[in-house]
Amino acid sequence: MTKLDIVYCQICALIKTWFIQGIKKMEKQVDVLIIGAGISGIGLAVHLSKNCPQRQFEILERRDSFGGTWDLFRYPGIRSDSDMSTFGFNFKPWAKEKVLASGPEIKGYLGEVISENKLKEKIHFGHRVLSANYDSAKKKWLVEIEDNNKKKQTWSANFVMGCTGYYNYDQGYAPQFQDQDKFKGQFIHPQHWPENLDYKGKKVVIIGSGATAITLVPSMVKGGAGHVTMLQRSPTYIATVPSIDFIYEKTRRFMSEETAYKFTRARNIGMQRAIYALAQKHPKTVRRLLLKGIELQLKGKVDMKHFTPSYNPWDQRLCVVPDGDLFKALREGQASIETDQIEKFTANGIQLKSGKHLEADIVISATGLEIQILGGVQGSIDGKPLNTSKHMLYQGVMVSDVPNMAMIIGYINASWTLKVDIAADYICRLINHMDKNGYDEVIAHADPSQFEQDTIMGKLSSGYIARAADVMPKQGKQAPWKITNNYLADRKDLKDAKFNDGVLQFHKRGEQADRKPKLVS
Repeated sequence: MTKLDIVYCQICALIKTWFIQGIKKMEKQVDVLIIGAGISGIGLAVHLSKNCPQRQFEILERRDSFGGTWDLFRYPGIRSDSDMSTFGFNFKPWAKEKVLASGPEIKGYLGEVISENKLKEKIHFGHRVLSANYDSAKKKWLVEIEDNNKKKQTWSANFVMGCTGYYNYDQGYAPQFQDQDKFKGQFIHPQHWPENLDYKGKKVVIIGSGATAITLVPSMVKGGAGHVTMLQRSPTYIATVPSIDFIYEKTRRFMSEETAYKFTRARNIGMQRAIYALAQKHPKTVRRLLLKGIELQLKGKVDMKHFTPSYNPWDQRLCVVPDGDLFKALREGQASIETDQIEKFTANGIQLKSGKHLEADIVISATGLEIQILGGVQGSIDGKPLNTSKHMLYQGVMVSDVPNMAMIIGYINASWTLKVDIAADYICRLINHMDKNGYDEVIAHADPSQFEQDTIMGKLSSGYIARAADVMPKQGKQAPWKITNNYLADRKDLKDAKFNDGVLQFHKRGEQADRKPKLVS
């Protein structure tokens, strides 16, 4: 072998090494990258499988299992706060009479969806997305990922779909109370429920008045707690719903399963919308009806002041309880309710500003969620940071002025899944339109004059909504930027939406674009 041959071999070996290193660094190229394997991510994946078979997709999930919320939360009694006929996907009926399902039941349902649609091999568990940068020259997203072994990879994706919900999975919202460190009992946030927590015979104080608190009270009573006290700063509207959908139970006896389900689903969607619309138009009437319903449940055993909010219905989310289980626990004296403010913690409980002291072995801070968008992913365009609060959502789906990115955020006044189905269907139609016309990039260019201060969550006055102002995308003044939270209207609008509306701009990879995506942040 000559010296020239040796040099040639060395160069080849070096090139091979560089090539291998490059492959290791850029380990995967994906058409559609879905971030999150909860309800949104799983639902979108099924729609893509059915409607865009020409597209390859992968799902990244930071946790070791699927389900999102329904895998994370393990507190007693965790359940849906929407009826399951509308909470189930439109492609897989929830064929049970139970109106509200438990967390494990919902996760089981999602497991069936994954199995039936062969999604398991598409989900990469234990893979956390750290950052995502859009390269406008290549028209590609470069996504940095870290697995459970702290090994980092960079994936390339044509589209990025944010299906991460809107809260921080690492920590809940937990305000610090005076002298909290002096409390000698257990202090728990429901988001991180201790495994095998022993609360039998113990005094429990639950701070909060939202869906989590009103679920925990009867569940912990049933689980053997000595006494449970719900401590709230202000009351919440609570409606009682039957645990069994008797109409569905009856209709499925003389209708086909499919027909009975469709009928039940349509009825419940209509009722949800009607109640919300009535609350907006005639708040005093709805308020009177809700309070009367609560009064009948309490039967004079509990002071109505604890259930008489100062705001109108649907200024904050309406909570529901199956068969009035919360009111039953209060009537029978196994639980109590206090409307007051915390002055400080003591060694054995909580001192209230009214002067009353609540003894506690366990304090549960059901104080809400820490708002977060895209699961904390650091987004950027050509290296310039992306601030989602400076953007709007086009058709409630696409992030304004951000190429090839969509985000699925469910409804605040109806089942989350309803939005997932119609948003996913729209995304599929958009992708197919791009494929048909040879487009590689789509950007929804925003008109700055459209920006409103309200977030996409609307005008709800809930604490977590207020805390979302510097994180959540903003509302627009009118369509296609205004978020109506009206499923029936959205379903029609997204189904009929045209792509040549002057807002969406499409580009082909071969184009020498002298434009750059406009970054508002």
